Amino acid sequence: MCTFARNSCEMQAKEILRNYFGYDSFRLNQEEVISEIMQGNDCLVLMPTGGGKSICYQVPALALPGTAVVISPLISLMHDQVEALKANGIPAVALNSSTDMTEETIIRRRCEAGDVKLIYVSPEKLLSEIPFLFSNIKISLFAIDEAHCISQWGHDFRPEYSQLGLLHEQFNSIPVMALTATADKITREDIIHQLHLTGKTFVSSFDRPNLSLSVRRESTKKEKLKYIFQFIAKRPGDAGIIYCLSRKNTEMVTEELKKKGINAAAYHAGLPNEERASVQERFKMDQIQVVCATIAFGMGIDKGNVRWVIHYNIPKSIESFYQEIGRAGRDGAPADTVLFYSMADIIQLRNFAEDSGQRDVNLEKLKRMEEYAESRVCRRRILLNYFGETSEKDCGHCDVCANPPRTFNGTILTQKALSAVVRTHENIHFGQCIEILRGINSPYVMRNQYNELKTFGVGKDVSVKDWQDYLLQMMQMGFYEIAYNKHNAMKVTDLGWKVLKGEHQVSLAVIQHRDTTPVVHAQRLHITKKTSTRSESQELFERLRQLRKKLADEQGFPPYIILSDQSLHELAAVKPKNIEQFGQIHGIGDFKKKKYGEVFLKEINKNPNLFDE
Repeated sequence: MCTFARNSCEMQAKEILRNYFGYDSFRLNQEEVISEIMQGNDCLVLMPTGGGKSICYQVPALALPGTAVVISPLISLMHDQVEALKANGIPAVALNSSTDMTEETIIRRRCEAGDVKLIYVSPEKLLSEIPFLFSNIKISLFAIDEAHCISQWGHDFRPEYSQLGLLHEQFNSIPVMALTATADKITREDIIHQLHLTGKTFVSSFDRPNLSLSVRRESTKKEKLKYIFQFIAKRPGDAGIIYCLSRKNTEMVTEELKKKGINAAAYHAGLPNEERASVQERFKMDQIQVVCATIAFGMGIDKGNVRWVIHYNIPKSIESFYQEIGRAGRDGAPADTVLFYSMADIIQLRNFAEDSGQRDVNLEKLKRMEEYAESRVCRRRILLNYFGETSEKDCGHCDVCANPPRTFNGTILTQKALSAVVRTHENIHFGQCIEILRGINSPYVMRNQYNELKTFGVGKDVSVKDWQDYLLQMMQMGFYEIAYNKHNAMKVTDLGWKVLKGEHQVSLAVIQHRDTTPVVHAQRLHITKKTSTRSESQELFERLRQLRKKLADEQGFPPYIILSDQSLHELAAVKPKNIEQFGQIHGIGDFKKKKYGEVFLKEINKNPNLFDE
């Protein structure tokens, strides 16, 4: 499909990355994904929020002849992507239910003339236009964003996605790329099956090292609000999102913030469409500092400079939690996340799960979320393990790592538990494993003759309650996983096999039967800039942020589209003296260098002595 030799295509891809997007190198898996697509192959791409998924299809879209068709679930997402591409000098359009007839006619003519490199459409619009527009233009690739929406196992299943498998039937020579930030192993398999994908699966690390992770156990309204007020006061001018379980709470928290003089707005499905659109737009434009929202404020926000996310209530699953905290720090700069956890929230969510169409699955996912909040294991390890990624080391940056529990060598204990799982052919769940370890002659154990196993009763000196705790720690550290599509059976991971073979030592937290350990907020990460050893001028950063806002208002762009916070931080540290130095800043391509270079240099060099160390 590529008109050049493979090496030439790769060189072209790197030039596009530098010239249009201002990046000197690809992130993990980006280059490999691009290469696959440019050779005409399908692929499934799993990258964390803010991990650079869009680059994977935007670069080949620019390199290949024809127009790339991007399927996206929300109009607001399409709008944001198109704005960002236009800001980089890339011809892109969106075609959806909000497009008027005149604009639609113009878009069709531009596509037919070959003047558009990327067209964003909803699943419904794609299906309706297959016999018309998409049969009359040269298509370079299909990119299905938020692909987890196609799976019945995904946390955000959308029926309109279910027909996208016909792309291979209608356009069998055009490569299909499916992209998602939140898909466990079961959901991945379902995506491949539903879309008939024949190519490789690329799984990037789900780790977001720029995000701090912290859990607070304040349960009362007064306690939560006190902490939130103090939290925001320490971050003047920084944009953030507060997720709430109910519409009532979003409005209550919003009013309390306003009383403190904080520029906040509520967002939930009960508001008129116009009001929701207004809140979202004003937030993107930095006209609102804080949005208090339900999960309705999810995939629709693609604001690069969100510096923190607070969960006023616990989410229903780790997928939802990961997706929501992923709204922070999308530009790569440091961001904080805080989760409030209370039993009242758990009870309410259990009731929701009981009444849902997938009761057992939803209850199991809620259980994993509850275990995350209660855990004495590094929180980053838990998140990574949930998505099938194991880490042998603690992160050192979450609240558990900041205030670590006492530990002991739990290698033998872990080997006993994993051995019990293996000897039952990985066909038992959590409670049955404890029965075997404790030597309990339950009807299930007797019926399956598990009382004859060598591991039967090897852990009888450990109480049921303690085994529950230890097994939970083992799962959270990635030694086994729960297959909820196979009756919640325990499956030993590759890291677990290392433990069984004596190749990996295990440290387990000493069980505290009475909670005496205070929960502390995670230390904020500081990302060092490779381009400069000089310290950043905070005053200059604020002046550059104001300039960015002024330019954005003049052009009708969200400020983060002009330049990211990360780029501003780097400018405030490097203090470039000329246009070439300005163009070397992370995230500044040729288009932005020409368009904004002089005006930012003027601000930086207005009073150079003011910012010298």
